[in-house]
Amino acid sequence: MSTLKGKNIYLRALEPDDLGFIYSLENDTSIWEVSQTQVPYSMFLLKSYLENAHKDIYEAKQLRLAICKIETFEAIGLIDLFDFDPKNNRAGIGIVIQNQKNRNSGYGKEALELLIAYAKKHLYIHQLYANIAVSNLASKRLFTSFGFALIGIKKDWIFTDGNYTDEAFYQLIIKK
Repeated sequence: MSTLKGKNIYLRALEPDDLGFIYSLENDTSIWEVSQTQVPYSMFLLKSYLENAHKDIYEAKQLRLAICKIETFEAIGLIDLFDFDPKNNRAGIGIVIQNQKNRNSGYGKEALELLIAYAKKHLYIHQLYANIAVSNLASKRLFTSFGFALIGIKKDWIFTDGNYTDEAFYQLIIKK
């Protein structure tokens, strides 16, 4: 697992003990816009999800990992590969750091670096993409710092608080 360990954080598979953390994260309305969530998740539904989280990425087409601090082992966020397409060697990538106190501390950057390296070395990913609200400057800075390029804007893509907003589509082509 050393490929998923950085200087300050490590990435790990979800465990049954993560139920409380995932429940609080998924039901945090302040991040629903980022995750495109519209309704609360029940403990029952999330417990069922965790019981089936052992599926391999080739079967589930998704890999969700907890972002944990090395110092305290505390889970502080999640990072995902989704819409995994092994034929075309591509996947979407998403990241969320739950508490404001842990944002802008380099944890997201370190997690993204680890997951990109993992995707390249172990999954032979050729391209990654991210969908980012145009107003999310922190995420745009994070992804562009790794070479993700703005490919296009999806007009009026997200409906929030009675208004439509645009979503940017970023792509990273990984060179071998």
